[in-house]
Amino acid sequence: MAVPEPTLKALHIASNAAAERQAENISAVDVADRLGITDAFFFASAQTERQVKSIIEEIEDALREQLELKPLRREGQTEGRWVLLDYGHFVIHIQHNEERENYALDRLWSDAPQIDLPQADEPQS
Repeated sequence: MAVPEPTLKALHIASNAAAERQAENISAVDVADRLGITDAFFFASAQTERQVKSIIEEIEDALREQLELKPLRREGQTEGRWVLLDYGHFVIHIQHNEERENYALDRLWSDAPQIDLPQADEPQS
């Protein structure tokens, strides 16, 4: 897998933060060999726009507090249907369930290597 250890650690933190806010279908894929502009995509979904925003806030807070990371770019925050956080080496996609089903990013990247993510509250290494 081409994803560096610091990125894996950040994805694990994001996974736990998303799970803390009851995100659904949490997953991540290694896109480094296919894209060249980022190492990984992180996906999660939620039932409401409010929950999408809550998940994004929790992820941002956790990454800032634990790794002192801030997103380079944030898109979609106002609508709360599909929010993207670009951290450079990885990109977080939190989508409303309808957008997740409609755009099917999981299917688009189904041939990319999956990244193992911890379950909620699993200790970080």
